[in-house]
Amino acid sequence: MDTSNRTFVSSILFLDIVEYSKQSVTDQLALKQQFNNLLVDALKHVAASDRIVLDTGDGAAVSFQGNPEDSLFAGMHMRDAIASLPSDGLPKLEVRFGINLGPVRLIKDINGQLNIIGDGISVAQRVMSFAEPGCILVSRSYFEVVSRLSDDYAKIFSAAGTRTDKHVREHSVYEIGKSLDGMIEQRQNDSPKPGADETPATPDQMEVKSSISGRRFTARYWLAAGLAGMLAVIGLFFFAAQHSGGSVPAAQASASPDNPPSSLPKAAPP
Repeated sequence: MDTSNRTFVSSILFLDIVEYSKQSVTDQLALKQQFNNLLVDALKHVAASDRIVLDTGDGAAVSFQGNPEDSLFAGMHMRDAIASLPSDGLPKLEVRFGINLGPVRLIKDINGQLNIIGDGISVAQRVMSFAEPGCILVSRSYFEVVSRLSDDYAKIFSAAGTRTDKHVREHSVYEIGKSLDGMIEQRQNDSPKPGADETPATPDQMEVKSSISGRRFTARYWLAAGLAGMLAVIGLFFFAAQHSGGSVPAAQASASPDNPPSSLPKAAPP
């Protein structure tokens, strides 16, 4: 399928080697080779059909045709890899990063290769120009989309204010903080683990706990006994009050519907 002359929305990662033009040709070759190797490694999890890589001379621009967060992962992967590079006598590799989500058009260049033009890549370059070495800045359009994909994604963005480019166009930019892996690991470490706040009791503490438990049991025992005694006294008091008027005649006490009394008192004459 011919993909040339197509316009669509894409996430673009724009990368620039800091002070590349000030280096000697030998150092430029070494820095660019190091840069290319790191970029290839950062893109290894993105299918070739889902990305277009442009060499800009002192950096690169990558258009991601698939998931918009692919540019986020690639940028963070490369940023962290550059930060961990050993010092081997070469000029230090420093890179600025800019990410945007916007419309682009695929065209074929003079060599018949796919190229990217449009506001999407232009804004990515402008956003990159605002970044400090080792910093990833993203546009507001990119932030609005990716920050709503996951709560974890939203936590790594921090507002960096509004910047104005040379064309007097204002851009609200956001900075990418620590990597997702580091954030998730820290969150897991900060979460209390079951039993983490409990410390083993010493023998003295166990003895004290046992003594307290014994005293609590004794107190409950005497309380229950006291309540039972009070109820017994109250019951005896009411029983005595009901029968204080005299005893019930044996004949009446034994009378019942099934066992009527043998004789009833006669009624008094009128």
